[in-house]
Amino acid sequence: MLHYGWWIFAVVLILAELMMPGYFMLWVGIAAAVVGALLLILPDLSFLAQTVAFVLLSVVSCYCYWRFVRPVTTGPSDQPLLNRRAEQFIGKRYVLDSAIVNGNGKVRVGDSPWLASGPDLPAGATVEVIAVDGTTLKVRAAG
Repeated sequence: MLHYGWWIFAVVLILAELMMPGYFMLWVGIAAAVVGALLLILPDLSFLAQTVAFVLLSVVSCYCYWRFVRPVTTGPSDQPLLNRRAEQFIGKRYVLDSAIVNGNGKVRVGDSPWLASGPDLPAGATVEVIAVDGTTLKVRAAG
């Protein structure tokens, strides 16, 4: 009758997954259901052996998800730079807000000034962003 406990635990975990999606509790719930099924085959399995089987099956099922299922279901993003705003500026041209002196200046992007580094250039010059270093745009003269 102990296998019912594992199945109830599995249902609770899977229902929790439905309330808080993240795919973790689903795979742990599947491991609990497998332990419940294992008890049908081996009804005299000790509780320690059941717990060890549950932990091992949880690790294996989560690993299988991360290794095999997740890459297929998530796939490549259609907007890989969505949360990397500065990298979206690479290849675009902007006007220097303040001159680049000794390698440092500011460039206007929309209504915001951004730090810029590159060769010395006067204010008002058009530059092209070639790379990003943190919040500093690395630029070169647009030509």
